[in-house]
Amino acid sequence: MNGSASTVSTTAAPAGVDDAAPRSTTDVEQLRLLQRRRPFGVWFKDKGWRHLVGIAVTTFAIFPLLYVLSAAFNSTGTLVGSNALFSRIDFGNFTELFNNPGRPYARWFVNTMVVGVVTSAATVFLGAMAAYAFSRMRFKGRRIGLLSLLLLQMFPQLLAVVAIFLLLSGISEVIPALGLGSQLGLIMVYLGGALGVNTYLMYGFFNTVPKSLDEAAKIDGASHTQIFFGIIMRLVTPILAVVGLLSFIGISGEFVIASVVLTDPDSQTLAVGLYSFVAQQRSENWGVFAAGAVVAAVPVMALFLFLQRYIVSGLTQGSVKG
Repeated sequence: MNGSASTVSTTAAPAGVDDAAPRSTTDVEQLRLLQRRRPFGVWFKDKGWRHLVGIAVTTFAIFPLLYVLSAAFNSTGTLVGSNALFSRIDFGNFTELFNNPGRPYARWFVNTMVVGVVTSAATVFLGAMAAYAFSRMRFKGRRIGLLSLLLLQMFPQLLAVVAIFLLLSGISEVIPALGLGSQLGLIMVYLGGALGVNTYLMYGFFNTVPKSLDEAAKIDGASHTQIFFGIIMRLVTPILAVVGLLSFIGISGEFVIASVVLTDPDSQTLAVGLYSFVAQQRSENWGVFAAGAVVAAVPVMALFLFLQRYIVSGLTQGSVKG
């Protein structure tokens, strides 16, 4: 009896496997047929409209870039001649851009890099110290200080242009290095309005770092300075990269305050200097202007690609816990 039972079970198992395999294959084929036969209206309602929106948004974003590139490589000097994209490709605009002694583009580029890098680094450092103090220390006026920093950012620096001009004009009589026409004065103006949103953004990210790390370091005898530079700054690298990137982008394209503070053409930044190519009514040179804009976008794009891995985590983690 035992032998017959075992024989039945061993012979039945392969039959079951052989019967199940065709069924599974048939089911997969039926699902594929159903997907292929799905009407276009059903597919468009489910997923197709997303592709359409994606194509429209991509076209809307890429077309201005293509137009600027076409104008930059077209030495006719007008934007009308660039309506046919890339109908003519040459480097005449770039040659004129760097060979014009009255408009030192290379000097403007260096000035922008100096102002942008120094201001971004100082903004990250000052914002990190302020965020660490608000996140880890408890003192009188802490909550009011946070709200004040946030409320001050509701008023843009553009409203204070007249006050900034008068202030720097008075300072230039005492300390010329910080007055009108100096890049150091412009950096100080930028730093004065950089603590609000950046500090609040860093504060939310600092709160995601466990305070137990600070307590363990204090037990080992570490001071606040050692904890800040040795532990916290290494753990909050994503938000530091985000704040530095946003500061650099904003400063590279800032025009109003830079045009008021920087009166000397040799000390101007790219945003102010490039405006001179199209400022005069009858002598606009949009091709050279487009070429300068393309070159000016290279460092910003390179920095964005270099810090891309930190951007998503830096922006999202700081908004989870504040």
